[in-house]
Amino acid sequence: MTKIDALRRFFLPCLFPTTTASDATQTTPLKKRLSTSLRDDLDEPSTTTNTNQDDQNQNQDQDQESNSPEDSVTSRPSKSMVIGTIFGQRRGHVWFCVQHQRQSTKPSLLLELSIPTHQLVQEMRCGLVRIALECARPELCSCPLRSVPVWIMYCNGRKVGFAIRRKASGQNRLMLKTMESMTVGAGVIPAGFGPSGSEAEEVMYMRANYEHVIGSADSESFHLINPDEYPGQEFSVFLLRSR
Repeated sequence: MTKIDALRRFFLPCLFPTTTASDATQTTPLKKRLSTSLRDDLDEPSTTTNTNQDDQNQNQDQDQESNSPEDSVTSRPSKSMVIGTIFGQRRGHVWFCVQHQRQSTKPSLLLELSIPTHQLVQEMRCGLVRIALECARPELCSCPLRSVPVWIMYCNGRKVGFAIRRKASGQNRLMLKTMESMTVGAGVIPAGFGPSGSEAEEVMYMRANYEHVIGSADSESFHLINPDEYPGQEFSVFLLRSR
């Protein structure tokens, strides 16, 4: 009996192998790894397609926002840079000249201001000068803003007289011709300026770059741009028309 039992114990495992714990642990991870790999293979295309769709939707939204009619309807102020020159005789009044090009002797805007030169110099010593030119005449509402012939002038909130739009005379053109090589600077033109010496007094001037802002058909402004090496001087000219 002992020999038969020994043979059974030897042959039965060979004929009918039993699964051991080690085999089970080896086979089960294979199934798990296979399932996870298949799940990853199936999930990756969906995520990529979703991300692509999201990117396309974002691009479409951005295009719609950029091409939306609200942007075209809302008016934004336009800005540009011009050359502005303030000049005047010591015992005379002030002129304000605007040029788009330095070499041009025909200014795009020339205003004769009623404020005396010495008074403007005193205002500029404070570091802040704001000149507001207002047009309140209803018959001039339809004409271009720069074509208004007469303005009511305010300097730092105080009414100081009027401003008149002028055409450049030969003397004005000659003065601009002498300063065509200058973009920024201030100084004095000596007395007797001109071929015939018609100028009896020396002319003080300040020439600089200005930021030209067009807010609407009834508002424009010019703001002095200070160079980095010079102290700050705030000087602005506003053209306003009330309807």
